[in-house]
Amino acid sequence: MKLQSPSTRNGGKTSAPSHFLDRTRHITDCHDIVAVGVGGKAFGEYMAKWESSLDEINKEFLENEQYNSDEELPQKLGEYKKKFIECDQDLSGDLNIMDVKYMLEKLGQAKTHLELKKMIKEVDTTNTEAINYRDFVRMMLGPQSGVLKMILMFEAFGKTPDKPKGPPPKRDLSSLP
Repeated sequence: MKLQSPSTRNGGKTSAPSHFLDRTRHITDCHDIVAVGVGGKAFGEYMAKWESSLDEINKEFLENEQYNSDEELPQKLGEYKKKFIECDQDLSGDLNIMDVKYMLEKLGQAKTHLELKKMIKEVDTTNTEAINYRDFVRMMLGPQSGVLKMILMFEAFGKTPDKPKGPPPKRDLSSLP
């Protein structure tokens, strides 16, 4: 899915297209939501639809004999889905070069555009210069050890554990040393 600015979508006009102004129309593209500036219900509908499509892909992997021998597969797929959504900054449904760049910079592993293109090309089976969710899961579950996979697999080592939130738990005298 190509990202276009709102001005290029309607022939160069700077105002929003008329179908954007009809709030009753079901919005299926997150860029429609961003272009019009609506959110809330339309954004929630889009995200629910997107997450259900990712769940369908996860179901394919769960039913695939090549992968279903792993007992922790459902948990892994849940983690991969969460990571993919987190990394997809423009919510386009795939990880383009800017999404991968942002993700790696966030992990302290900044790369040049050429390195990023090479990393994406290693994983991209659709020749779209972006990583779709199916390619992402194949990369993470597959035996091939790419640079991107290694960085994502070991990112947890750099994280500090979450501090508990809220007031400390109540203690009684018997729990004291």
